[in-house]
Amino acid sequence: MDVYEVRGRLDVITEELTASEEEEVADEEAFVMVQDSTDVATLKEQLSRSRSKLSQKIMEMENFASNLEEIFITVEENFGRQEQNLEQHYNEVLQTLSQKNEARAAALDEQKNSKLEHLYGQLLRCGQTLDTAKELIERAQELHRRPDKHAFLQAVMPVMKRVEQFAREEVDLKLGVSLDFDVPKMDLSHVRQMMDSINVLPAPSAPVMNPQIANSATDTSLHVCWSLFSDDTVEFYELSWRLISDDCTMEMQQEVAQLKVKETHCTVSDLLPNAQYELWVTATNTTGISPASERAVYMTVPSPPVLKPRQCVSSLDSALIRWDSGNTDPVESYTLELHQTHADGCSVTESIVAIPSCECLLQLQPRKNYIIHIRAVNIGGPSDRSQPITVSTIGTFFHLLEDTAHPSLSLSADGLTMFYLDEDLPISHMTFSDNTFNRCVAVLGDLVPVRAQYYWEIEVDESTEFRVGVAYEDTQRNSYLGGNNTSWCMRHILTPSRHKYEFLHNGWTPDIRITVQPLRIGVFLDYSRGILSFFNAALQQHLYTFSAQFLHYVQPCFALDNPGALMLHTGLTTPSHITQA
Repeated sequence: MDVYEVRGRLDVITEELTASEEEEVADEEAFVMVQDSTDVATLKEQLSRSRSKLSQKIMEMENFASNLEEIFITVEENFGRQEQNLEQHYNEVLQTLSQKNEARAAALDEQKNSKLEHLYGQLLRCGQTLDTAKELIERAQELHRRPDKHAFLQAVMPVMKRVEQFAREEVDLKLGVSLDFDVPKMDLSHVRQMMDSINVLPAPSAPVMNPQIANSATDTSLHVCWSLFSDDTVEFYELSWRLISDDCTMEMQQEVAQLKVKETHCTVSDLLPNAQYELWVTATNTTGISPASERAVYMTVPSPPVLKPRQCVSSLDSALIRWDSGNTDPVESYTLELHQTHADGCSVTESIVAIPSCECLLQLQPRKNYIIHIRAVNIGGPSDRSQPITVSTIGTFFHLLEDTAHPSLSLSADGLTMFYLDEDLPISHMTFSDNTFNRCVAVLGDLVPVRAQYYWEIEVDESTEFRVGVAYEDTQRNSYLGGNNTSWCMRHILTPSRHKYEFLHNGWTPDIRITVQPLRIGVFLDYSRGILSFFNAALQQHLYTFSAQFLHYVQPCFALDNPGALMLHTGLTTPSHITQA
């Protein structure tokens, strides 16, 4: 009976048990009508216990059947590996025997050639001796037939000397070589070892790479794990990895690095941040090396992002945080960590996750200080924290935007003061872009893109001609502030007779005279009321208010019409005489 028949019978038993339970329920209903409630409860309890025991046995048999299925599959796999291993050993033994047989045949062939060469030399020497003997006999017969005795006596003596000399020479009539061959003995100890190793220790099966575990990587290392789903004996593992590069300009494939380890896990170091690596592993024992595992892709976590304090802005109840990724390749998202310490010493940390880009708009509580960190996140996990910045919601915080500044302007290191130097740069020495002002010597600031209240102040010398106000982000860069319908500003003009002030929008200004020259000017913007107001901050004096329904978000704008300096003051609490007006 195979495992499938066992499973089939278990299913039949389960169905019969279910049917019998239904019949028992029907019988119980009929039985209840004739028995009292106490007996029925007792019988039901006994029946329930018996049914539970039977159900438990069926569950155990089903689990056992499942284990049998797994064992059958494992036996088949092990048989296949053993059969392959046996065939491999068989081929190796045959190959070894063939090599040794070829070596013996070569040695015998060498002996044969040596014997034949020696016998051939003996045969040549015998032939030479016979030729010499025949020559002497023929010479003697020729002398013997001569009739002239005198001539005979003169020629016979040399011939007799040669014959006597030849007769004294010994002729070697023994074989110089043995007719038997020395058969080389075959060393079969290696073959015997190979035969003994059959079915003793097979080569390991291929390991299986585990998926990357969350938070198992750093920006320069990976913790790699794999498994071996068999009882194979393994002496060591060899882990290989290489960088996966999306750079199509690279002509050669990345170099493969390797590491030998004893365990089924290791940490690979000296890697690049936010990079993908392809990894695979083999297992080795005394018999051989396993096939390589399937290749897995792991990823190092990104480098920490870099916050841009000069580009972060805040107001009474919101902030816009900006940062650089800090990584060459894109990351999946960013996490912003917001840390606040209360007056009672209690600290609270909140996290905003899955931020897709390098900026985040925050809704905050008024008059608080926050410490902000950023982490970059990919499939390998989150990066380390960035360097922190402190964000305050006491007032309006922003800086001058250097990428909008006219080339004649210089900005201070803190981004809060602008200088227009006396030297006039020639046009050929100026570098303009699509975002820089090219006619008005101006620069823009930056506000949180939230329709709220904002307040800031500027400070100038009494001889400085300036313009200050707000403008749309796309205001024309080749026109003067206040000279178009996308900017609103206060202008100071120094004439020979007096200080003249204009409040310009679209080139028009009301006729307003200011008797006390303001050197520190407050600017108040209220989106909800649609107003832009200017104040003499030193005297708390209202100067003028624009009423406008701002269709888009506006940005602070500043310009110098003659050489001088303008200092920006931010982070100020809006004065009460403005908020209560």
